[in-house]
Amino acid sequence: MKEFDRTERVGAELMRELSQVLRDEVRDPRLAAITVQEVRVARDLSHAKVYFTCFPADECGDEQVRLLNGRLAGFLRHALAQRVRLRQMPALHFVHDDSIRTGAHLASLIDEVSRGLGEDDGLPEETGPQG
Repeated sequence: MKEFDRTERVGAELMRELSQVLRDEVRDPRLAAITVQEVRVARDLSHAKVYFTCFPADECGDEQVRLLNGRLAGFLRHALAQRVRLRQMPALHFVHDDSIRTGAHLASLIDEVSRGLGEDDGLPEETGPQG
């Protein structure tokens, strides 16, 4: 049994190279803080979904998705084709990954609940010795 299948290897390579292209060759300040989280490649290698986040704010995801899937899509695909040896370069589809923001929100909710339980320990109050 294979440890990694081909789509995972191609996805990892595309993620590495795409991160470098975005860091070194894209000069748009709106895309300066992008971090590529994962690249999922279709089994036939025709499409790749690129999940990204933007630190620290992560508030302008819609604008970045529009830029990456619009004007920059052809440039990024061409730059990757020059760096990665594949017979056919997959079409890139960028998706804003808000799992980090969702995780932070859930952690804050858990902290809030645990603080609320810590105040009264969640136990009924004792009225004194019964007897």
